[in-house]
Amino acid sequence: MPEEVIIIGGSFAGLSAAMQLARGQRKVTVIDAGEPRNRFANQSHGFFGLDGVSPYQIQQEAQRQLLKYPTVTLIEDTATAASKKEGLFHVSLGNGHTIHSKKLILATGLKDEIPDIPGLRERWGATVAHCPYCHGYELRNQHLGVIATSPHSIHQAAMLPDWGPTTYFTQGQFEPDEEQFALLTKRGVTIERTEVIEVLGRPPKITSLYLADGRTIQIGGIFVAPKTHMASSLAEQLGCEFEEGPLGLVIKTDEMKQTNITGLFAAGDNVNPMQNATFASAAGVMAGVGAHHALIQDA
Repeated sequence: MPEEVIIIGGSFAGLSAAMQLARGQRKVTVIDAGEPRNRFANQSHGFFGLDGVSPYQIQQEAQRQLLKYPTVTLIEDTATAASKKEGLFHVSLGNGHTIHSKKLILATGLKDEIPDIPGLRERWGATVAHCPYCHGYELRNQHLGVIATSPHSIHQAAMLPDWGPTTYFTQGQFEPDEEQFALLTKRGVTIERTEVIEVLGRPPKITSLYLADGRTIQIGGIFVAPKTHMASSLAEQLGCEFEEGPLGLVIKTDEMKQTNITGLFAAGDNVNPMQNATFASAAGVMAGVGAHHALIQDA
């Protein structure tokens, strides 16, 4: 017999969706490969009631609470393929098994592509971050830098002076226009047009940035907007529509988080143009409710 709902992805969005369905006494199976996007961060910040707790601890506690519900199954594996045939969803697992469901929720997340600058990746999630609200307070009151990756980086640079004196590194590509330049100037942001070629210091600390002309600039924390990509090909396999977000494509959904495929929902960073733990969890709640309502309509 098919499951009522399969959820692929067991982090903030997927587990939030599962909780709604479990409390609705629906049979739900969560598949999780154990590689959430937030695994590089030691603490989650700004998440209501859990500020400073590690994402791993939050996930483990959520799993413990979910497994108290008798209709929940958790599978630790990778979903390798998915399709919809004859009204059912079919999900293939890395162990060779295939499971089936009436509804499917993709909480598969995103993966980050950061600039190929020596020293950035080993500090990602610590002193190199993308979200001031998530990491700005921990990096406050020291010299901060924004390494530009897109026009969105200018907005990032305008925000950061609330946490510390800020230098915007254009990388020779993302020059502010007249209005943006006026805002950065008003905010006290220094604009540096020489390319950053290396991050210096003993990780995870940063002492300075080494520039292409041989200069070094003292910096204690770096913000960089990554280019984002789907962490899984399942949405594409299933025929989902996508739309442009500030950093990359996201899955297009309606207000109940249903995609263009009937019975297929998506939640988390893979649907949210703005991304953090709270937004991911909220999207998961809505997807869980949406899937539950869809099951009711089938009755």
